[in-house]
Amino acid sequence: MALELIPIGTILAVLTNQVIKTANAAKDVIIEKESFKVLSKHLIDIEPVLKELQLRELNDSQAARLALESLESDVKRANNLVEKYKNRARFYLLVRCRYIVKEVQDVTRDIGRSLAALSLANTEVLSRISDQVNRLQNEMQRVEFEASHSQLQIVDKLNQGLRDQKLDQGFANDMLEEIARAVGVPVEPSEISKELASFRRDKEEAANLKERAEVLFLEQVIELLSRADAARDYEEVKKQYLQRVQVIERYDPREKHIPPLNSFLCRICRKVMVDPVSLCTGTTCERAAIEAWLDRGGRTDPETGEVLEDTSLRSNLPLRQSILEWRELNYCLNIQSSKAKLLSGVDSSVEEALSQMQDLMRESSINKDWISIGGLTDIIVSILGSSHNKDVKRKILITLKDVVEGHARNKEKVVESPGWDHILPCLGRDSSISKAAVELLYELLQDRSGWNVSVCRKLSQHCSAILFLVTLLKGQRESAEIAEKILMKLFEIDEENISLAAKSGWYKPLIDRMVQGPESSRTSMVRTIVNTELVDLNLKLLGEEGVIPPLLEMTSGNIESKELSLSALTKLSGCRANKELIAGAGGVSLILKLVFSPHVRTIIVVKCCEILEKLSSEDDGIKFFVDEEGAQLDLEPIIVNLFALQQKANSAPNFRRPALRALLGICRFEAGLVKKAVLTANGVSLVLPLLDDSDSEIRETAINLLFLFSQHEPQGVVEYLLRPRRLEALVGFLENDDKGDVQMAAAGLLANLPKAERSLTMKLIELDGIDAILNILRNGTMEAKENALSALFRFSDPTNLESQLILVEKGAYPLLVNFLRVASVTAKARAAALIGNLSTSSPKLTVVPKSTTCWCFQPSRAPLCIAHGGICSVPTTFCLIEAHALPDLVKLLHGEVHATAYESIQTLSTLVLDGSPQRGANVLHGADAIKPLLDTLTWGTNSLKEEALGLLEKVFVSKEMVDCYGSTARLLLVGLTGRNAHEDGGLGRKAAKVLALLERYSRSSTSLVPGLYG
Repeated sequence: MALELIPIGTILAVLTNQVIKTANAAKDVIIEKESFKVLSKHLIDIEPVLKELQLRELNDSQAARLALESLESDVKRANNLVEKYKNRARFYLLVRCRYIVKEVQDVTRDIGRSLAALSLANTEVLSRISDQVNRLQNEMQRVEFEASHSQLQIVDKLNQGLRDQKLDQGFANDMLEEIARAVGVPVEPSEISKELASFRRDKEEAANLKERAEVLFLEQVIELLSRADAARDYEEVKKQYLQRVQVIERYDPREKHIPPLNSFLCRICRKVMVDPVSLCTGTTCERAAIEAWLDRGGRTDPETGEVLEDTSLRSNLPLRQSILEWRELNYCLNIQSSKAKLLSGVDSSVEEALSQMQDLMRESSINKDWISIGGLTDIIVSILGSSHNKDVKRKILITLKDVVEGHARNKEKVVESPGWDHILPCLGRDSSISKAAVELLYELLQDRSGWNVSVCRKLSQHCSAILFLVTLLKGQRESAEIAEKILMKLFEIDEENISLAAKSGWYKPLIDRMVQGPESSRTSMVRTIVNTELVDLNLKLLGEEGVIPPLLEMTSGNIESKELSLSALTKLSGCRANKELIAGAGGVSLILKLVFSPHVRTIIVVKCCEILEKLSSEDDGIKFFVDEEGAQLDLEPIIVNLFALQQKANSAPNFRRPALRALLGICRFEAGLVKKAVLTANGVSLVLPLLDDSDSEIRETAINLLFLFSQHEPQGVVEYLLRPRRLEALVGFLENDDKGDVQMAAAGLLANLPKAERSLTMKLIELDGIDAILNILRNGTMEAKENALSALFRFSDPTNLESQLILVEKGAYPLLVNFLRVASVTAKARAAALIGNLSTSSPKLTVVPKSTTCWCFQPSRAPLCIAHGGICSVPTTFCLIEAHALPDLVKLLHGEVHATAYESIQTLSTLVLDGSPQRGANVLHGADAIKPLLDTLTWGTNSLKEEALGLLEKVFVSKEMVDCYGSTARLLLVGLTGRNAHEDGGLGRKAAKVLALLERYSRSSTSLVPGLYG
């Protein structure tokens, strides 16, 4: 019926009822409540306007009727909009929220415009409420609605994911949870299933209305959300799988694939359909294919050619379900086939099965459940633990990642199974395996909201997890980045993991926590350094990472902070690079201030002294004793204060021990410091009593100090040693084979004591001191051997034949000869000098036989010594020829080494006796010693040349030697007399004297040396 035939009052009454009905209905829409609430409020506000028009008898004009008609139409649209969305699925309303808001906004504005037209047509009637009407229509025409920010974020995230084709199960889980929470649907399989069913009905309705764009979008959303764990009831999924398995058991076991029925194929593309739709003719096609057909202008049935009277498409749900069942049967066949291959134990079959599993999961997310239900997950976890094939291991790790990705139930299964123990060792394999392992591990640690804290805690409890992850930090960039993310989360969960990482060689987090963390964290981190076994490389890395400055800062804290930081610095100062860092940061001044502060606790002094000891242990350790500006510290007061610490009453060995070692280290820097220690601090008198200390380490350090001090105040040491039981202690140090430095110091101390103290020498002999020294020569370190050789000079003194005899009797001579051959330069020189001392006594000990008048009555006798003219032997006359030392002494002349050549010449001189120089000269000639002796005049120092000239002066008393070597010697001597005339008069005079000897004899003299001239 046309509106113009209906009384205007009736129209107003009907419209008023419609407005009230729509306003009330709008309040019940559950999504975008604010927009519908505003619409409802405006409609309620329109009611008084309509009632006012009824009371005032609205003008029945054409303009009024047109305005009412427009308003009625707009209110009907609003009502339809309310009815359309009032019973829709909540998921649908959220994903379409942007469009719904736009629709509500448009209809509200249209109602406002219609209200404005009605007001204009009835100005006089509405004059009483004109202000109210004008305000209302203005508000409605200007209204702006927006979906809530949180809903728009969800929709935008969903749209972006669909554009990026992000269809994995993890994304599906996240989106389903966010959408469900936003619309108030519990994330439970039963509730989600109901909501998705309702959502699908809304999609079908849109399809029936031919809203193709909307249908496509809704299909994508439904497909995505259906992949989520919560969209499936596990028991139903399991039941469904078992039903499918029962069906395939009826097939031939050799069947690998069930072919599709012809009805499953699209009549256009001839492929198995995914979304089959039926035409009015009954033909079924894939939706996308038939839509493309129609878009190209096709209006006939693609199979029969019939003209399509109706181009609407209807979803063929029964066929779709049949196709889905067919696919699922094939899924089950593939799962059974994969299982058999996995159990075969053949690597190639296992890899083929893993590829099949990956394909199944790509085809449908339900296969993640079915693979697990079918037991394949447990099987591949077991193979991972037993296989030695790295390709199989890598592929299992990749497959497991696909199985668990976005799937909470499968993650839980792998974490709770032995899989955890098999996955973690793979982190330490080659790069391809470790990369797959760390990616799987990262996925296992994630849940829908981010990190799964409980699983992270479980991981941190695994003894080797931190070590493996730290190792990965040094590998490929991708693996290192993932490993670092995991480690940082583990650190956040439990601070103890930072300590474990440090013990595994990654120190940066520990140092960061020391610099930036609270006091409790800093203390914990330093305790880790103190309690961790660290090699030099680790110590150096810690220093390079910046651990020194925060540790030095902590020394100003409370007693616990001081003790821990100093303990850590003690450990770190064992590395040379860290010593430089401590010194460069002003640490030495700080430590000295602490150690010498009054009322400081013993433990602090001990730790500081240990640091000073390590700083001073290097040969160039003096360079570390600098202030904050790098200026050298005055070491004398440090020495005095360290000695003062030794005098503290009742101080325990652990207190005195490091201070004494620090003192030793500093005194070793330079001789001047030793002199200061002796003179300024009265060092000898303070250290000597320590030789009687009950602590062996203090005694050993004391003997090392006394060795240094004995060069400056030996007499005090002698007096002390001659007291009862003191010398026994010194011999005990010589006998300490386990401590080379102690032996070296004891032997050096003995060597520095005055040789004139014969009582000391004899007392040492009584205490088997010689035996102890000779044992060092056999088994000690080279430094100890050098000092032991020096100590033997006391017993080889030519003025004490008794001690010489005992020395030789105890087997010293062969040892000395051996040192001429194999030893350091110092040892060779000292051995040569000792042999010289013994050889000096040989003439006195040699017995020359008396001659008889008749040769026929001469008894048989031992051959006479070519050097001494009598009967010689090593034990009785110390003859170096009998000891076979002569060739090795001559060799020392060839080496062009001043120290050894000098001592060799002095020792060889003992063979050329004043009473019979020709005999000794002949011995040297026979040993080929004279030519290298002459050669020393070309390369030796002045003192060596003087010694050589002294021996040549004895040799050239022999005419035969002059004739043999005169020409060579003249050239050298003339050069010496000329070159040294102004430089060294003494050397020139000696050379001139030898030259005069040469001139005294002529070559015409008869040789007395058989065969000298052939």
